Formats: sequence, structure tokens, C-alpha cells
Amino acid sequence: MSEVVTGEAVVVEVRVAQLPSRALAFLIDFVAQWTVLIVAAVLVSNASVLTDDALSVALIILFTVLVTVGYPVAFETLTRGRSPGKLALGLRVVSDDGGPERFRQALFRGLAGFLEFWTPFFGAPALITSLLNPRGKRLGDVFAGTIVIGERGPGETPPPEMPPALASWAATLELSGLSGELAATARQYLVRWHQLSPPMREEMGMRVAGQVSARIAPPPPPGVPPYAYLAAVLAERRRREEARLAGIRENRARYRNRTRYDAQRHGPRGHGAPGGNALVSRQVEARQAAPGTPRGEAPEGPATTSGGFVPPT
Repeated sequence: MSEVVTGEAVVVEVRVAQLPSRALAFLIDFVAQWTVLIVAAVLVSNASVLTDDALSVALIILFTVLVTVGYPVAFETLTRGRSPGKLALGLRVVSDDGGPERFRQALFRGLAGFLEFWTPFFGAPALITSLLNPRGKRLGDVFAGTIVIGERGPGETPPPEMPPALASWAATLELSGLSGELAATARQYLVRWHQLSPPMREEMGMRVAGQVSARIAPPPPPGVPPYAYLAAVLAERRRREEARLAGIRENRARYRNRTRYDAQRHGPRGHGAPGGNALVSRQVEARQAAPGTPRGEAPEGPATTSGGFVPPT
């Protein structure tokens, strides 16, 4: 376990990824990268349009750079710190403060990874640095300000339950000021509560509860302990989120049913639908029969500008 200080100035314990799991994740990514490189090299060498050897070599070098550097940068940026290998092993790259990995950090890790793993050193700098660093950081993590953590615990932690005595109070909460990061910090405290010593429980609980209470209202009833307070807040937040998602699904289902009913009742309209051409013909005949309009000529409409605006007459 290791401690990180979040953006809310709260100390949270995280599970640092061990060297064997990181090595296995790297091996999975390494095999995937080599597979892509071999396929690209075969395609370039067999391309009939490439008769220039220099162009073929340049393309192979370009593919090599894109795969060795772009592969980890793209995956870790799009998935917030997870390459396919890390996803398979339940690992994630996060910032030193516990926040999600940013593009700049992924780029630093990708460039440093090229020097660490794709040069004749073949991982020696990364191995030595990881063994010497207390958090198991390789050079790319040191430069980027990141850390690799394990997200898989002994089992899935159930969501916090609402204390019955606080249910009516929690229903009146204004939770719009509660950020996702602070909610995650509170949940982390609840998950680790049984593993903390009593003094640490009290200290961290008061600190996290103080951060949360500064962003929501109204305050809890007197005498509520931090654990029950945070559990009530997170349980109410989860209940409202589930209700919101259920409402969205219900509205979508109602809209689909309404659209299907309208289509079955009225049928499609247009030139290609039954009755569409007859309707257009009747409209044209009515215009031709209007007074002052020569038969066979359509009436002139009002002048329009290029933007579609109809000026008053």
C-alpha cells in the first residue's frame, strides 16, 4: 500500500502494482506491438506499388515509431491509463495525486518507454529504477509524475448502504457541488475503514467529511459520525444517479414506442409512399386553378435572399 495526496488535499491509500504483474502486462503489450510491426512489414514488402527500397525502409521506420511510441500513448490517453496488457492484469496508470493520467504524462511515458525497452538496454533501466524506487516507478513514471496501481482487490466492494436514520435527511441534500474525485475519495475511505487504526479512522474521517460538507447542504443532524455521514451522502448520490439513468432509459423506450406507433398508424409520407404522388398532384391542380394564374404555369413565389429569408411585401 502507498499513500497519495489528492487534489482535495486528502491522503488516500492505493495499492501499488507489483513488479511481476507489471512485467506480465508489459509482455502482453510487447507481443501485441511486435505482431502489428510484423504485419506492417509484410504488407510494405509485398506492396507492388512500392518499387523504391528507400521508401519501403522509410515506411517501416515510420510504422516502428508509431507502434512503439504511439501504441502506449494512444491507449493510455483514450482509456485513462490502461493499455491492453494493463487491462488484462487489472492495472492502471494514474497521476501522483491519484487523478487520471493526462496526454502529456502518457507522452512522457511513451517516449521514455522507447528508450527503456526498445533499445539495446531492453528494460534494464526500467528494472533497476523500479527496484530502487519505493513506489516501483520506472524512468517514464519518474519523468511523467505517474504511478501504476492495481485496481483488482480481493473482491468487488458493495456500494455503501444508507443508514436508515439518515434517509430522510439525505433526500434533501444538494449534491451538485460534490465532484467525482471527492466522491471517489470518500468511497475509498469507506472501503479502507476496517483496515485503518482507530486514530487514523478518526483523523481521515473528519478530514474527508469536512471536505464533503463544505460542498453540499444542508449539514447533517448533530452527533452523526463521519462514517455514517459519508455513507449516507454516497448512497443518496448513487440512488439519484440510478434514478436519472432509469428515467433516460424509460424516455428512450417511450420515444421508440411512440415512433413505431405513428409509423404504423399514419404510414410513411413522401413521393415514394402510397398517396404521396396523388397529394402532390392535387396541390398542383389547386394552384393552377387559382384566379389570375395561367393554366399550366405555377404561381411565382415571393422573392427570397440567398440565406432563405423572405422579405415582407
